[in-house]
Amino acid sequence: MEKPQIISHVQKPVNYTLFDTKWIPCSAKFIVLGNHARGTGAFQVYEVQHGDVKLVHDIEKSKALKCGTFGASSLQQRYFATGDFDGKMQIWNLESMELPVYSVKAHKEIINAIDGVGGYIGEGAPEIVTASRDGAVKVWDPRQKNDPVATMEAGEGEDKRDCWTVAFGHAYNQSDRCVCAGYDNVDIKLFDLRNMALKWETNIKNGVCGLEFDRKDISMNKLVATTLESKFHVYDMRTQHPTKGFACVTEKAHKSTVWGCKHLPQNRDVFMTLGGNGTLNLWKYTYPAKRVKEDENGAEMGVAGTVNLLQNVMMSTQPISSFDWSPDKEGLCVCTAFDQTLRVLITTKLNRV
Repeated sequence: MEKPQIISHVQKPVNYTLFDTKWIPCSAKFIVLGNHARGTGAFQVYEVQHGDVKLVHDIEKSKALKCGTFGASSLQQRYFATGDFDGKMQIWNLESMELPVYSVKAHKEIINAIDGVGGYIGEGAPEIVTASRDGAVKVWDPRQKNDPVATMEAGEGEDKRDCWTVAFGHAYNQSDRCVCAGYDNVDIKLFDLRNMALKWETNIKNGVCGLEFDRKDISMNKLVATTLESKFHVYDMRTQHPTKGFACVTEKAHKSTVWGCKHLPQNRDVFMTLGGNGTLNLWKYTYPAKRVKEDENGAEMGVAGTVNLLQNVMMSTQPISSFDWSPDKEGLCVCTAFDQTLRVLITTKLNRV
């Protein structure tokens, strides 16, 4: 019984397809986003109370909602940015939901993924990044209307690949910042926003479903990439070799698509992966004795660590579509699955791993 346990605290069925969930920082509330059968967007806020969840807000939007983030908002405002099926990126004040405080037609097609930085997490300007089926990755500053501050897309005549996932990282001072994007054609691309350059790209044999840095607000440390066909990869991002890139450890998990990964806010070496078979896997990364070695030419290269499975639990018969740790209460988390059920979970003994 020394292992962490993942306990289902509350199960709540809903009448729409669930795509994303996020805790509201400094609260016992969380948001769920989804798609009603009639094609409209579901936007609900729940509060955890006395062993149950209470519906606080239930709002229907004109277009189905795919993803959301608080990353570019301060703790005072707690504005929530969403991406919808129509390619719109909107920012909402949760106290007044009739109209968005910011709205832009960001993409020609569905926004698959969104991330934010520079609000309560990370140094520098508040920015939101969106990734779409139209193949583009765009960075937005909420203080600038209509136009992105950066666009990363295929050139004229090149194939536009569906971009499935995107993540900010390296935002540890006022000017440095990176965006990492994963595509359906198995590419991962790392863009340096300070120099507006492609810093690194690799190809990992399977479509990239999820990307997350272990922390956004530190010098790049680790990146987890999850893929189709039950694999995920953990890259050591501290040392980039001129030809071999970043050191990596690869692990098989879930016996199906690994839909995503979320690092524990209180411990960056512990993370949860989400399975297409309805399971959640809790992992711990262990660093090697030495993180850097020299190759035969004297160039520095990274050394990958190891990952250990701490716990594996079956949550649903359907894929786990999203997951979020509470930033305030260690071990408290919420997940959504395609069985139209949201679940509040408690993960125990995380301070002992």
